[in-house]
Amino acid sequence: MRTIEQLTEELGGLAGRTVLVRSDLNVPLDGSTITDDGRVRASVPTITQLADAGARVVVTAHLGRPKGAPEARYSLAPVAERLGELLGRPVTFVEETVGEKAQAAVRAMSDGDVVVLENLRFNPGETARSDEERADFAGRLAGLADAFVSDGFGVVHRAQASVYDVARLLPHAAGGLVRSEVEVMRQLREDPQRPYAVVLGGAKVSDKLGVIESLITVADRLLVGGGMVFTFLKAQGHEVGTSLLEEDQVDTVRGYLETAAERGVEIVLPTDIVVADAFSADAAHRVVPADGIPADMMGLDIGPESEKLFVSRLSDARTIFWNGPMGAFEMEPFASGTRVVAEALVERTRDGAMTVVGGGDSAAAVREFGHADEDFGHISTGGGASLEYLEGKELPGLSVLEA
Repeated sequence: MRTIEQLTEELGGLAGRTVLVRSDLNVPLDGSTITDDGRVRASVPTITQLADAGARVVVTAHLGRPKGAPEARYSLAPVAERLGELLGRPVTFVEETVGEKAQAAVRAMSDGDVVVLENLRFNPGETARSDEERADFAGRLAGLADAFVSDGFGVVHRAQASVYDVARLLPHAAGGLVRSEVEVMRQLREDPQRPYAVVLGGAKVSDKLGVIESLITVADRLLVGGGMVFTFLKAQGHEVGTSLLEEDQVDTVRGYLETAAERGVEIVLPTDIVVADAFSADAAHRVVPADGIPADMMGLDIGPESEKLFVSRLSDARTIFWNGPMGAFEMEPFASGTRVVAEALVERTRDGAMTVVGGGDSAAAVREFGHADEDFGHISTGGGASLEYLEGKELPGLSVLEA
């Protein structure tokens, strides 16, 4: 992948050049309030580098899942405001993406200016399955700029107009965020320091089938929590009550357990579970053995003995990758397991281990618990992208940058 420095040389400098940047600004909002600005902060270095070099920086991004038409709740306006605060320079927000207002705003730019265009997914062409429709939208985006910089790691696993098609139309480079993310993921997949422990949680085991299959060949230990653990417990023949269960994946998980045993990879499952009679912060709850979940209750967190077990199996790890919370951490009675795992990673970071938080809910959790990004070796901005990279899949938004 070409660097910004190589792109600069190719263009004979960036001053006076309009550079379209695909950032990942898909942040959680409560109304118009950003509840976690981690992705916005991660986008700042590349935008700053380009603007300081005299480029006219046009930032594109999506937010949420609008259906190809404007929806006020998904406007990037509050994100653009926050970006300006973090950049320490004015940011112009344009209420459309490729129309006359956008074109006029780009024409009015001076060297070093930053413009943020409205949500890409307000346009059906961004995510269209039709190559022609996507290419048409990409052509209109590319028409705004002289060059393209891909800096949204969270979307590089998607062959979307602003990620893939635009890169085929303009001189392009990978931004600093994408390059650093790829280097971290490459190390996890190809050259981890050992012992290498992977912690997986979250709701569905089906979301992580590929990465489990891949990591069983690389990791030394696999610690499993979250909703997905109940499919593992069921595969061992245990009752899981009304817990989240993917019955159609039980045989697959049983096969993973057998493969891990054959390869000498340790699978660490909870020994106790916090169960409740409803999915509610106010629900009656208690701790039971992992093989003794009542038929009328659901598991919502790993238990205190499991917390100790997980910490012990992380205590000597030199590389840790974590993706997915250990329970329903948004509700305080079921947040302890996720909090303890986060604290264990912080401790390992202090001891010099490489610790990687794999984006998504895990990243949201560690910030909700008050941890700084610097408490970990790396917090990924792309949960899905990081998992697909670790699976060994070809990511279209990366492969196109190599052309």
